Amino acid sequence: MSSAGFSKARLSRLRNVMAGYVERGEVPGLVALVSRRGEAYVEALGVKALGGSDPVQRDTIFRIASMTKPITAAAAMILVEECKLRLDDPVDGFLPELADRRVLKRLEGPLADTEPAKRPIALRDLLTFPWGSASSWRCPALIRSKPPSTTCCSARGCLNHLYRRRPTSGFGASAPCR
Repeated sequence: MSSAGFSKARLSRLRNVMAGYVERGEVPGLVALVSRRGEAYVEALGVKALGGSDPVQRDTIFRIASMTKPITAAAAMILVEECKLRLDDPVDGFLPELADRRVLKRLEGPLADTEPAKRPIALRDLLTFPWGSASSWRCPALIRSKPPSTTCCSARGCLNHLYRRRPTSGFGASAPCR
């Protein structure tokens, strides 16, 4: 361990997970930074653009669409580390609008065909986003690198399809039990 308390085994796991995303082509490249007690660990992997050869550097500038989720997730993980929150605790007390929710009985069923959820939503669910869409958020037309059409591609994982089918409140289906 370093003077800041970094575990070489955990940093190696972090690198392996990051490398997996790059190797599978889920992202062209990425940078991770872990800071603790004034010491920083930085890892840069991959390239700046799909099909490119310019490697990602620790100071590469990324286009980021929304920072609310990662900042909130980092704050939540600090509270988990301080034992003020637990990953598997229900969030009903903090977010009462998520309590006593009803979910679709079947993904293909009518929006009125619901039942009580099997369990409450936990902090882990909010951090990992398994909110019941039952499929990938990526439209198959985009995955195949073809230009998306102006109409729904008819695939269950297409954003257009999911937005049309998703209930207006609560989660679309039960989050998976872990």
